[in-house]
Amino acid sequence: MTSWGYVGLFVSAFLAGTVLPFSSEAVLVACVGLGLDPIGATLATTVGNAAGGLTCYWIGHLGKSGWIEKYLGVSPQHLERARRFIHGRGAWMALFSFLPVIGDAILVVLGLMRANVWVVTIAMSIGKLLRYALLVAGALGLFRLF
Repeated sequence: MTSWGYVGLFVSAFLAGTVLPFSSEAVLVACVGLGLDPIGATLATTVGNAAGGLTCYWIGHLGKSGWIEKYLGVSPQHLERARRFIHGRGAWMALFSFLPVIGDAILVVLGLMRANVWVVTIAMSIGKLLRYALLVAGALGLFRLF
């Protein structure tokens, strides 16, 4: 993925934004370390990861809990934990969709709850952008040490 530049960042982040186990963070740090523009790389990764996250939202929006458990591997326990976490808090909980394991479940549950897709998209994008920006800032600080 690193040889594909910004497209590779987008693809890796999209895959990681779905329920597939993939590390967009490692690809992002590698690409920045190889000389890609940190701002462009952060934006490409954020957009890809948010697009992947929206697939989780739309899968939840379909409303088939059995499919979610069977095909996505999101356990009933994770769904229930996300449901309790989100209950009464609304679409802005998508801000926490960057969290490992439960982040995908948050988006699926927001889809099941028919949360406002625009608020979900904005909140999710803000959370993911902050995570990637902090990661790149930290990586750049480490790169400068060497």
